[in-house]
Amino acid sequence: MTDLLNATARPDTAADTARPDTTPTDHFDIVIIGAGPAGTAAALRAAELGARVAVAESDRTGGTCVNTGCVPTRVLAKTARIVREARAARDWGIGGVDPVIDWTATVAHVRETVDRVRSIKREAVRFADAGIELILEGRARFADPHTIVLDSGRRITAGSVLVCVGGHSRRLPIPGAELATVPEELLDLPTLPQRVAVIGGGNTGAQLVTVFSSFGSQVTLLDVAPRILVASDEAISAAVARAFVEQGVAVHTGISGIDGLVRAADGSITLTWQSGGVAASGSFDAVIMATGWPADVADLGLENAGVPIIRSSIPVDEYFRSPVGHIFGVGDATGRDMLVQAAQFEGEAAAENAVLGANRRTPHHLLPAGGFTDPDYAGVGLTEAQARELDPECVVAMVEFADLDRAVIDDRERGFLKLITDRRRELILGAHAVGENAVEVIQSVTTAMAAGIDPRTLGRVKFAYPTYSAVIGMAARALLA
Repeated sequence: MTDLLNATARPDTAADTARPDTTPTDHFDIVIIGAGPAGTAAALRAAELGARVAVAESDRTGGTCVNTGCVPTRVLAKTARIVREARAARDWGIGGVDPVIDWTATVAHVRETVDRVRSIKREAVRFADAGIELILEGRARFADPHTIVLDSGRRITAGSVLVCVGGHSRRLPIPGAELATVPEELLDLPTLPQRVAVIGGGNTGAQLVTVFSSFGSQVTLLDVAPRILVASDEAISAAVARAFVEQGVAVHTGISGIDGLVRAADGSITLTWQSGGVAASGSFDAVIMATGWPADVADLGLENAGVPIIRSSIPVDEYFRSPVGHIFGVGDATGRDMLVQAAQFEGEAAAENAVLGANRRTPHHLLPAGGFTDPDYAGVGLTEAQARELDPECVVAMVEFADLDRAVIDDRERGFLKLITDRRRELILGAHAVGENAVEVIQSVTTAMAAGIDPRTLGRVKFAYPTYSAVIGMAARALLA
């Protein structure tokens, strides 16, 4: 704890010498702002290392993902899957009535599931057991580089501060934006909309397209990017977009922009956009804006601490330190890999760096990510385009799910696994999949990549039969061929 104790005793800037006096009980080695995945991981790790820790949370523990983000979205995606499977039951010789969505009951189930997930995380209990003080006294703001003021008026000081505040959905700055629904507000829709426009074809937008399309809504997807899922491998984008079109989704990519939204006399929303220099419009019951996720740092008083905000985020170095060395940015606050799986590891690493001194980095190239669409998709590492830019002679192999016994058995032949390897070193550079269990398949490849397993060794692994993971061995052997 030498670095931490020295940092606590020694002012970093002249402004620190003007710190207001506080009682000893209000001083902590580490103060963490935000009790989401990053903040929780950071707090528990810092406490393990012997630091006196406080966590300031303005709303509920668990963060956006658990409360209003990926957990509710995943429950909706599971509901959508059940609907699709019920409709396909006759193909399996099972008779019955076509399913009908009861939106009120669906929302109630989502909320109940969120509560169950929150109950198993038990952040407050875990904090108490670890000797961490959880402060639920409103928004936390910097008064100076070492002083935090809460809405309640309480002032606390810290040797180091970790900003783990997460992010929020962005509304486009256009006329009528207030008429749109952002993903966190989905459960507030009074009824299931029959005509839905989704603005934004990233991970969140794509999953919501599948949800509402499966629920029977007419869905229109709009994106200024040249393709949906633009951060994914191009093969993933093409496959998912093709599936959307086949399912009756109107996909409009490469549009020039959204002009605005207007409430019509019948209560519907008229949405106008530009495409190829021509204005187009549609009438919808709901317009969902999945158009970005800026960090929630605007109202933290960072200017009082000397920390700049660049592109709505806190700039940090490889050790998660901001330009003010004892203030760290973690997770969504940095605007980098805005995913739960990244935030948790970053939180632990930043806590170690704050307590022990800068010594731990977190690699970002092995960060699996995907979406629960129809079909699912996932990827890790370099895309094919990125790999070829670095190594024009890289080797790429793709195995179609149509050649996978388990996919045929389940009537899930749509999909593929693509493996990309360095020809000289025979290292796996990236993996990308579309199809049933794509996320789980990619997670298995990620484990192999993290362990440094080469395609030759991977090709000799025995996979249980019949499984989706067997496609990994098939792809590895295809690489060697």
